[in-house]
Parts: sequence; C-alpha cells; structure tokens
Amino acid sequence: MAKRICKALSHVSVPAIVAALSFTAMGTTATAFEGNVPPGARASEGRPVYSPFVGRDYPDQVLFGDLHFHTEISFDAGLIGTSLNMHDAFRVARGEKIISNTGQPIQLIRPLDFLAITEHAEMLGLATAMRTADPRLLADDWGRQTFELFNSGQEGRMAAFADIIDIGTVQGRDPLEGTDLDGDIWLDIIETVDQYYDPGTFTSLAGFEWTFTPQGDNLHRVVIFGDGSERTSQTRPFTFFEGSDPELLWNYLAGYEEATGGRVIAVPHNANMSNGLMFAPTKFDGSPMDADYAAKRIRWEPMHEMTQIKGDEETHPFLSPDDEFADFESWDVGNLSGRAPKTPEMLRYEYARSALKVGLEVERDIGVNPFKFGFYGTTDTHTAIPTTREDNYFGKYQHTEPSPNRHDIEVIPAEDPALRILTAQESAAGLTAVWARENTRDEVFGAITRKEAYATTGPRMRVRIFAGWDFTEDDLGAPDFVSEGYTRGVPMGGELRDAPEGAAPSIMVRALRDPDGANLDRVQVIKGWIDANGETFERIYDVAVSGGRTIGEDGRAREPVGSTVDIENARFTNTIGAAALDGVWTDPDFDPAEDAFYYVRVIEIPKPRWTTYDAAFYDIPLPETVPPTVQDRAYTSPVWYNAE
Repeated sequence: MAKRICKALSHVSVPAIVAALSFTAMGTTATAFEGNVPPGARASEGRPVYSPFVGRDYPDQVLFGDLHFHTEISFDAGLIGTSLNMHDAFRVARGEKIISNTGQPIQLIRPLDFLAITEHAEMLGLATAMRTADPRLLADDWGRQTFELFNSGQEGRMAAFADIIDIGTVQGRDPLEGTDLDGDIWLDIIETVDQYYDPGTFTSLAGFEWTFTPQGDNLHRVVIFGDGSERTSQTRPFTFFEGSDPELLWNYLAGYEEATGGRVIAVPHNANMSNGLMFAPTKFDGSPMDADYAAKRIRWEPMHEMTQIKGDEETHPFLSPDDEFADFESWDVGNLSGRAPKTPEMLRYEYARSALKVGLEVERDIGVNPFKFGFYGTTDTHTAIPTTREDNYFGKYQHTEPSPNRHDIEVIPAEDPALRILTAQESAAGLTAVWARENTRDEVFGAITRKEAYATTGPRMRVRIFAGWDFTEDDLGAPDFVSEGYTRGVPMGGELRDAPEGAAPSIMVRALRDPDGANLDRVQVIKGWIDANGETFERIYDVAVSGGRTIGEDGRAREPVGSTVDIENARFTNTIGAAALDGVWTDPDFDPAEDAFYYVRVIEIPKPRWTTYDAAFYDIPLPETVPPTVQDRAYTSPVWYNAE
C-alpha cells in the first residue's frame, strides 16, 4: 500500500507527501488553514472548517406567491358566480390543471411557492349558506327572504345581491348578526389552510380582508397570520361592523398576539381608490396624527400592496411628471363605489412613492414615520385562480374569465360614465416575492415583516439589492456578493444610519428576467428625500440599461429600448433587452443632513397586454381604453437613510 502511494505521488516533493500523510492520519487541526478562512466558514466551536457554507444562514431563496385571494366563500365571489373552492385554489396554486368557473381548463406555467386565503370578514359564510340552504340562514327572516329572492331567477339573483351590498357596505349593518355562520366557516378555512401546508415545498397562510369602505372610499386591509390553526382557531375575523376605524383593527391585532403568542399584520390595498384617505397625514377622524398613532400604524402595517388587478400604485403622472414610466395601469377616475370623482389633490395620499415622501414629512413633525412600509403585489382574484401572466389572464370575477365579450363588462358601474371601470382596464397583476432561507411559514412571514420582499406586476423577475456606504463594482463581481451585502450593508427593507464622513449611500443590485418571460429594459433607483425646509423631492436614476445605450450625466438613459411586439398576432421576441442587468450606484446628490429613501424599479421590454392576447385569440378588435402593449416591472421594498 505504501509503495502504491509513493508511486502515485512520485512527482510531488517529499515535504508535500509528508504533509498529505500527516493530514490523512491526524485530520484537520485548528491551525491547518489558519489565515485563509472565508467569512462565516467556522464551526460553532470556533475551529476552521473547509466548507465555506457551514453556518451560512442568510436568506438565499426567492419565493413567489399571492397574499390576497378569494374563493367562492367571499360574498362578492360566491354570490356572483364563483364556484371554485379552497381545494381548487390550492391545487391550481401548486401547479395542477383544474377547470375554471366557466368550464375552461387552466394551469399556471409554474407552481406558486405560497398562497394566503383572505376571504372577506364581512358576511363570511353567506355565500356558502345560500348555496347549501343552511338552516341558520333560513331561520332568520331576512335570510329566508333573501334566499328565496336569490333563487327565483337571474333578475331575483341580481336584486338580492344588490340588497346585500347595500345593507353590508353602504348602510354598514351586519345582515348575518346572530346567525353564527362565520364561526364554522372560519374553522373550515384555517383547517384547510393547514391541510395544504407542506414545509419546504409549499406554504399556506390564513387571513381575511377587513372591508371598510366609508362613502365608497377604499380603506380595505388584508390581515395575514403567521400561525397555524392552533392559534388562529382562538380568534375570529374582525369585521368593520365591529370597528369602523383602522385603529380598532390594530387593537384587534394586538389583542390576538397578546392572547395567543402569535403573529399577525394588516396590509392596506388599493389606496388609488381611497380618494385621498389611505395615506392622509391625520388620524381617520381627521385629527392630527401623533407619535403613538404613527408608531401603531407602522407596527401593524409594515407593508403596502403595491400592485394588483385594480391598478398599479407606484406613482401617477400628476405626481411624477418627469417619470416617463409613471402612467402604468392607472385607475384614477374615482373611488371604489364609482360614486365620487377623484380630484388632483387626492392623488398625493394614494400612491406609494408620494406616501413615502409624506412619511418623511410626518416624521419631521412628530418624530415617527407612519409610512415606512415595504412593497408587495397580489392578484385580489375573486375566481380562486391566481393568474398574473398577460398570456394567461383569467380575470377578477367569474363573469370576466376569458371570453370574446369580456372587455366591455363594467367591473365598477357608475351613473357617471366617466367614473366607470371596464374589464379591459383590469391589470394582470401581481405577485409577492420574498427572500427566505426555506419555504416555511416562519420564513415567508418573517421576510414580509422585515420587508425583505418585493412586488412584481406579474412576472417572476429575480431582484436583489443591498445598500451600504462603500460598495463598488468589485463587490458586485464577487461570486457570492450576497455575503458582502449582509456583512457591510442592509437588504431591501433595511435602514442606513451614521453616515461616515464624506461617504454616500451605495446600492448594489442584480436583476434577472423571468426565465419564461421578457428580457429586461433597465434597472433604476428611485430616490425621495426631505430638505432642511421640510420640502420633499424625488429623482430617478438609471443604474443599468440594455442594448448598449448610454446613461447621461443627468443619470438617465433617454433612448427607449424599442419594441418587438407584433400586435396583430400578440407575439414578441427577446431579440432586444437583456436577460440580466446589474450595477452599483452611489448617490451623487447625498446630503447627510437629509432623510431619504431609495427603492429599485426593474422594467421589462414591451410585450402584448392581456387584452391584445384576447384580441388575437378571439379575433376581436382591440379595446380603445387601454394600450396594446405593457412593460411589466418589479419594485423592491425601500431602504431608508435616517440623518439622526
């Protein structure tokens, strides 16, 4: 044996042979690789180890899912045609082919990694009771009369639904009070959610929607629990019948955590239909916001639903006139009921970018920023089908599933034609992406609450950013730039403080296209800040652009990427754009005395909008209310700089 070893190593020096034999016989000693140990590659007992990945515990997986989702249980889904249930929802989310509410086969291109069931808390169980003729519903005078009207034909069905909407959302009375229908259905929901939880493979989450709409202005919140049924069974969804003020909802959340030891948050959505209420710098009753109120708001509402079917909420051309990408999937004519028009002064308190700036102003006045939120996207589907691709869009409601006639259906009816919203204006959005260590409830919920999450308007783009004080292009070129990002900076959702003398924030970003989607046009940093006089500003910087275009001294690449879209046939090619873009950007206008926020926007090349796919498939005219192409995008949660 010794001869064979010596022969094999005959070309190696004697000292090297001795070292090799010593290593084999003795094992790795405490000094074997001293001075050449990668960061984080030491065992827990302090001894160096060969593998650089031992002990690495930072999030290294990106997971995609939907956190705002309705099935036939919700009154505004099950009472108007949705028949798919929670089991159907989880099956299609996990990648199975199912049959839609209108009898069409549907399948996602790839499974989702997580899904939250968030039925409306108000009138929970009504649709199910109508379908099953629940004795508790029929024992109630109103319930029996509504059941009979609902089942008397199409005209009676519509009259019954209109009455339900009027009583529940306009008059603000609970038509099911005393029936106890919500308790049983809640237990069914949380037990089904647990049934589909498969740690490591698929995460299911329980939640509900608090559906407060004063005078038709949208103040809805989606409530998401980080727990299983052992804790969520100790509560019931909180309705606006019980509390018609967001602060009362926060008290409910605090009570749940105190009583169960669990975790829960609320997430505002569709501020674009709140007519200036969602991000107003006051309490709900109009009184001045104080530090305690602001702290409660950001404690319980750490995220904002940035994009979904009912429009995109990053910004608006009125608010960002220098942003050529601002007018994206806008719903900006009125409130959720279609009864009140929107005025320009309302817009500032409805869009995420301007709300972040309002937060800086409030913090300057009272010391707490109530709008220091992260971003994510959802579908808000009421079909139990989470489709977000332009070429696979199944609508918001059963009657807006694919058909040659769906474009002109009113999804928000209004007496004033200018306030109506048609199906064609629905956006095929969106998705939530989280950076996590593994696919579990703890990790998904943890990523959301620490804001290490981002929104996409449908595609599954992979985006990662870190902000610090000294990142360079060399760091970006490292094989594992993430380790340096966590060691010397903060990820999306983090905060920078204590600016070193002469330094400015630098942001390191990598973006990768959806492998089944469009190439990337550009990567941008959006900055907002407040000056010494309390005035807020915003500016856009292009960090990386495709196609050999140049970024000018003003930080912008003014030349558009172009387009390969064949509108008539609803096709495009990836012969322009880039599969991946990255860069390190350092703030050229940084003032250490000014609070600021930064987030990254990644924009795809143009592709056919879902309405264009419809036109080609059904051989129908393109709708005139929307453009034929779309440039989908991703928005990372911000990073904040605090001067003090």
